[in-house]
Amino acid sequence: MTELSFSRIAALSAVLLLAPASAPAADEAEITAETFGCLTDMTPVRGFFVDNLLGDLEATLGIANSADGGVYPPGSVVQLVPTEVMVKRGAGWSPETNDWEFFELNVSADGSSFRGRGTTDVINRFGGNCLDCHILAEPQWDMICETGHGCAPIPITREQITAIQNADPRCVAGRAED
Repeated sequence: MTELSFSRIAALSAVLLLAPASAPAADEAEITAETFGCLTDMTPVRGFFVDNLLGDLEATLGIANSADGGVYPPGSVVQLVPTEVMVKRGAGWSPETNDWEFFELNVSADGSSFRGRGTTDVINRFGGNCLDCHILAEPQWDMICETGHGCAPIPITREQITAIQNADPRCVAGRAED
């Protein structure tokens, strides 16, 4: 190596050492199991719940309540039952899933833990692939399944869903501390 090469390497090393540690982009949130708490603490919309990890709940609600659908903003959280969650990531994060990340959770009074997370290969506790169902939603619904959105119906009643939502053990833990 020449002296010039060593000086270039030294200069590059100095730049890398002085650069700040990378953080999530402005349109992404760092997600840990602790991100997900009591389902019913989120905002209800027609039987499911929404939030926004980046603080833009108003924009998330705007799409969730739209009669015409739309694309959810980054940070949007959509959840029907305590153990399954979708989070919208930044544009281009996963073209196959319209930038949604799927989560399968274990939940208890102690909190949440990941059973699975990802894009095209997350399997729920009943053996179903999250994407296989959500990809059936008509494009204007941004992969959100509701009656009339093109998705296959789930094999439980509205009353059963409500009972599952109200039985979220993370909520019981939170109330015991109040």
